[in-house]
Amino acid sequence: MLNVNVEENGSEVVFYVEGKLDTMTSPQLEAEIEKRIDSANKIIIDVKKLQYVSSAGLRVFLAADQTMEEKGGEMNMRNVPESVMDIFDMTGFTNTLRII
Repeated sequence: MLNVNVEENGSEVVFYVEGKLDTMTSPQLEAEIEKRIDSANKIIIDVKKLQYVSSAGLRVFLAADQTMEEKGGEMNMRNVPESVMDIFDMTGFTNTLRII
């Protein structure tokens, strides 16, 4: 189960992600990001209530980050819980993603 709430403030978009981000649920987050990425200059993904992320979820984060970088925008991860940070550490995502 995954819940994604979105808050738009001009060209800044905040995605609040709650639950488990895996193969079954990652298309939901990907669709929400794709709807808004063209008009966003800054994306923040708040994962305070994210319980788990699989490689499929990591791919969504990476794709969004690359798209934002290509267009001169910025993507930040916010409120990363320890369990998710451990996954970011193991996969090298702490070196790739901007974590605030």
